[in-house]
Amino acid sequence: MRVLVTGGAGFIGSTLVDRLLAEGHEVAAVDDMSGGRPENLVNASRSPAFSLHELDIRDPALTDVAAAFRPEVVCHLAAQISVRKSVADPVADARANVEGTVAVLEAARAGGARKIVFASSVAVYGRPAVIPVPGDAPTDPRSPYAASKLSAEVYLSAYRALHGLQYTTLVLSNVYGPRQSPDGEAGVVSIFTSALLSGAPTVLYGDGTQTRDYVFVDDVVEAFVLACGERGDGGRFNIGTGVQTTDRELHTLVAEAVGVPDAPSLAPPRLGDLPAMAVDPAPAAAGLGWRPRTDLRAGLKITVDWARSTLTG
Repeated sequence: MRVLVTGGAGFIGSTLVDRLLAEGHEVAAVDDMSGGRPENLVNASRSPAFSLHELDIRDPALTDVAAAFRPEVVCHLAAQISVRKSVADPVADARANVEGTVAVLEAARAGGARKIVFASSVAVYGRPAVIPVPGDAPTDPRSPYAASKLSAEVYLSAYRALHGLQYTTLVLSNVYGPRQSPDGEAGVVSIFTSALLSGAPTVLYGDGTQTRDYVFVDDVVEAFVLACGERGDGGRFNIGTGVQTTDRELHTLVAEAVGVPDAPSLAPPRLGDLPAMAVDPAPAAAGLGWRPRTDLRAGLKITVDWARSTLTG
């Protein structure tokens, strides 16, 4: 199978690239390197079945790449992922996430792709009435970022109706694991890990009772691989564990994995932060045959060991 991965040098994208290559697929990665890192693709670059195209997904050259590569499936992970940046500049957010998705859909058509697998976000649910959030929960975007992700989902449905392009939407909860950057607002696991390994102070916002649903990157990649097949056409599936972990609990677990004192400082809550989030993965089990398999402690140990290895060489 030939798979085109947008955002292929990113944290999740590069892990997906490695998995696909390991299974014997041909992979073309597209990334403008605004968030991706070349070092994430060191292993992939050794494979004759891999090619990297350094360009923005809105670049007309993407259509040429797809037309030449002829992917069977496009995994679309390239995105502007900062809620705060989307609030500060909603036009730029829409260009990246809405215009960018339409450009990917057009490239997929030009390349004769059978299917798009799209990475959406739990942000589309807003403040859900029920936790874990069921698969059929109403959407309620409360930021330009969430609105742009939901708009992209609507375009997927339109292209299926107009052109017969299959799609599966994966609504990702808080993904963590090796290669995640500690920079920016996302990735609290990597932020805690980087700080605790370097001896820098850590901060909890609010009283530490805010919860999130942490899902390991390898499990997320498994969902993408399954969605590349015939199952799940036209579906949207929550990809998470259904388990709520408080900020305070997470800090304790990361400190335990690093082997340092568990002593964060407290700061006032940040405006707009959700008090709680977790998603119900049961529909993904039924629709894709997917289940989360990595325990949080085990995933944190892998993540910390990887982060430590990058510091030591």
